[in-house]
Amino acid sequence: MIQMKEFSFQYASGRRPALKDIDLEIHPGDFVGVIGNSGAGKSTLTYAINGIIPHYYPGDFYGSVLVDGMDTVETKPEQLAGKVGSVFQDVDAQMVASYVEDELLFGLENFGVPKDEIESRLQEALERTGITDLRFREIDSLSGGQKQKVAVAAIIALRPDIIVLDEPTGELDPESSEQIFRLLKSLNETYGTTIVVVEQKVGLLCGYAKRLVLLDQGRIVMEGPVREVLKSADRMEEIGIHVPRVVSLYKELVRKDLFHGAAPIHTAEAEKMMQEVLS
Repeated sequence: MIQMKEFSFQYASGRRPALKDIDLEIHPGDFVGVIGNSGAGKSTLTYAINGIIPHYYPGDFYGSVLVDGMDTVETKPEQLAGKVGSVFQDVDAQMVASYVEDELLFGLENFGVPKDEIESRLQEALERTGITDLRFREIDSLSGGQKQKVAVAAIIALRPDIIVLDEPTGELDPESSEQIFRLLKSLNETYGTTIVVVEQKVGLLCGYAKRLVLLDQGRIVMEGPVREVLKSADRMEEIGIHVPRVVSLYKELVRKDLFHGAAPIHTAEAEKMMQEVLS
């Protein structure tokens, strides 16, 4: 569904490529987490998928990026928007309406959703993001976290085949962050929606994503199933990525020859690991 071949991009104002020699395939129904330090190229990777580059951010574009067979250089972002729904890091720049209800209606009406489906989709999106009580609120009156939920709701109401999110939990507390990822998992499993999410909360991400892509200085340094990537936790830490605490515990137990199983990726697996060690 998403194919990047020898893809490199350098912003017109940049001194070095933001992304360099990227070869990546994301298949339909995948759930991919993108991690890396600041400046690693994570946001640029999302812009390449939704067509923001090279159409809105000029620069040197090499290689190819295909989304469902469409070349993003030759396809306008508004055409890609019917296939790819995006939640940006700067949610204020994404808002187009003054009220929450109108923000959701804008997309539903402009993408030609049948009138008899609009109300049910709007209500479902509000309920699934936990913001039904915000429906008639002015967007300017909302907190940063509430705005992020509105942005997510507006996208999921459209039911795109692909959803790309750039740090969707940045303004959210732990409970709300879990809620967003549970929602993404539900969309992935129920509708087969392909999810690509940039996230700094690596521990949270690893509990939901199927694959991880680790970027460093514009290059992919590791990519694969979550458990396989976590086996290289030492390499992640060298780059400066904070590995999940359950992985740090696993590493210490392995070092002391107390455990020989697979690395846990969430607390439930860590609990089983400790039960085995203590028994």
